[in-house]
Amino acid sequence: MTSPVPRRPGQTVAEFARYLRTETTGGLILLAATAIALIWANSPIGDVYRTIRDFELGPELFHLNLTIGEWAKDGLLAIFFFVVGLELKRELVVGELSKIKQAALPIVGAIGGMLVPAALALSIAWGEPGIDKAWAIPVATDIAFALGVLALTGSNLPSSARVFLLSLAVVDDLGAIIVIAVLFTASFDLVAGAIALVALALYAFLQHKRVQTPWLYVPLALITWVAVHSAGIHATIAGVALGLLTRVHADKGEEHAPAIRLEHRLQPWSSGFAVPVFALFAAGIEVSGDSLAEVFTTKLPLAIMIGLLGGKLLGIFGFSFLAVKLRIADKPKGVQWRDIAALSVLGGVGFTVSLLITELSLDGEATELAKAAVLLASAAASLLAAAMLIRRSKAHAHSDAD
Repeated sequence: MTSPVPRRPGQTVAEFARYLRTETTGGLILLAATAIALIWANSPIGDVYRTIRDFELGPELFHLNLTIGEWAKDGLLAIFFFVVGLELKRELVVGELSKIKQAALPIVGAIGGMLVPAALALSIAWGEPGIDKAWAIPVATDIAFALGVLALTGSNLPSSARVFLLSLAVVDDLGAIIVIAVLFTASFDLVAGAIALVALALYAFLQHKRVQTPWLYVPLALITWVAVHSAGIHATIAGVALGLLTRVHADKGEEHAPAIRLEHRLQPWSSGFAVPVFALFAAGIEVSGDSLAEVFTTKLPLAIMIGLLGGKLLGIFGFSFLAVKLRIADKPKGVQWRDIAALSVLGGVGFTVSLLITELSLDGEATELAKAAVLLASAAASLLAAAMLIRRSKAHAHSDAD
């Protein structure tokens, strides 16, 4: 077997910079898609929006007669989760999460950022219809939005602060993936599940044998997606599984490993198309004075907002602080506790995955109220974090100048 080429430090920095640039652009496109969805859904042609979103397309075979909105949720988001799987695999094998001492802080912070929001949501909305699954809505952090806000407002923060946020968001996404796989698998088709496992095993075998042709990988990916969907597991899990099975070490003679090449090719499609189209069909809620009042007076949406805004801050910052004080982890070089507090607030931008979990866990009017809560909390977290990050960025700029 050919031995892998060691990863160059400059290559890691270049990849991370590219990731930030892509996600920043994707965050802006995502924001535009959300605005279009809200304006369109509340305009005189709002019925057209809902007709398109609810239009069924596809064969009944393998349960593929889905609405346009469901194709965006189950199909396009699989691309997003495939990119997340690639990023997670790279971080675990050769990135920041591969070193226990460096990985400890974002991992502990991410765990706190999932447990505390979930506990707050459960305690506030206990007994409300749908809370048995809706408690998971505030556990997510949106990578695109979070990194976009950080890149725009925290330019003078140490690079280790950006690495902390990226690692934390990746671990957070892993937690959300596990929640989706466990919580939203009501039934399981053994035959379809077996086909998915065979397809995944073949994908892993081809990666091991260094096969590179897309003529084998693309059909395999489609078969895996259809089999996972037909098995009763949420189809986005297929994307994660394929990403985690992709090789991240470059062999001699290879400029980049397959995971890096695929990430480079698919990330613009994920950030610039797949996620914004999902947001276009997921964020189109009808807004009125009465509905906004309900968000602030009904326990379930209130629990979601408090979970995202208060729970993320308390969970990420509190667990990170304890991890450092107990010497489980080290604080990143050059990063101060006020920086981590600002990043913890930024973790309250749930958006994409929170909207996905909302659609999976609730029905009817409760869905609309929960989506409004996610959008309001994410917007508030973005603005508050931006203000904190601008202040921290200026403080670091003055410190560097001195």
